[in-house]
Amino acid sequence: MKKVLLAILSLVMACGIGIAAVGCADNTSSDATGTIIVVSREDGSGTRSAFIELTGIETDEDGDRTISSAMITNSTNMVLTTVADAVNAIGYVSMGSLNDQVKALSVDGVAATADNVLAGTYKLARPFNIAYKTGTTNEIRDDFIKYIYSDQGQAIVTQENYIAIPEGDDQRTGSYTSPGNLSGSITVGGSSSVSPLMEKLIEAYEALNSGVTINLQTSDSTAGMSGAAEGTFDIGMASRDLRETELANLTGMAIAQDGIAVVVNPSNSLSDIEMTMICNIYIGQVTTWEQVKGESAE
Repeated sequence: MKKVLLAILSLVMACGIGIAAVGCADNTSSDATGTIIVVSREDGSGTRSAFIELTGIETDEDGDRTISSAMITNSTNMVLTTVADAVNAIGYVSMGSLNDQVKALSVDGVAATADNVLAGTYKLARPFNIAYKTGTTNEIRDDFIKYIYSDQGQAIVTQENYIAIPEGDDQRTGSYTSPGNLSGSITVGGSSSVSPLMEKLIEAYEALNSGVTINLQTSDSTAGMSGAAEGTFDIGMASRDLRETELANLTGMAIAQDGIAVVVNPSNSLSDIEMTMICNIYIGQVTTWEQVKGESAE
């Protein structure tokens, strides 16, 4: 929390004193120049875990090499807001969370689209997982999971710009019909990247099962898995692969695929970035937009 507050304070101070290297809100006519504002997620974030692994920021020898001066945000929305307000910022978010306040970059010439993730050409991709404590039973939980994998549930996955489990997959459960007699509540908690999709799934499920209430608690992937293992959550959410230590106590499954979009301010003229450049920015080897764009600083 202290790192998050310090990061926000740093951005506010930079905007307030008009440092030339930093672009702030309402500076939409200016291209990004000078020092790059590196925006990352907090420890425990599934998006961060997947991003640093896929881009090479994390290595077996050195672990997570994210530059210590990176602005640490604790949710997808905070990344989007920070990048939208700072011309010089770069960040990363779930592809399904993109909005028109930021610009998603192509990576190695491949656009950040669901079709390209499905085709395997866009390499920044990861699963959306859910998990529950192995050996437990819960009628509402099990029926809700059945709904998630139903034709109706997977249609919501597609509508929300994520990638559905393919038809014919063993996990798909066909057309959903409500049992009609369920009552009670369960709690789902974890990843802030999975949360927007889960919210839509819960809303649709509750409309078909009026006696059921599903409480949604948003935090991060690690908290989602520990909550499921401890019984705090009936279902945990993670926007990354489950770790071996987590699978010792949990039954996990993918409910969708998602891409991770690398985002910049719309004023930034950059449209494509190499995977190696992403890594170099986040480990601090590349620090200015001139280096990224192959330009000479004035």
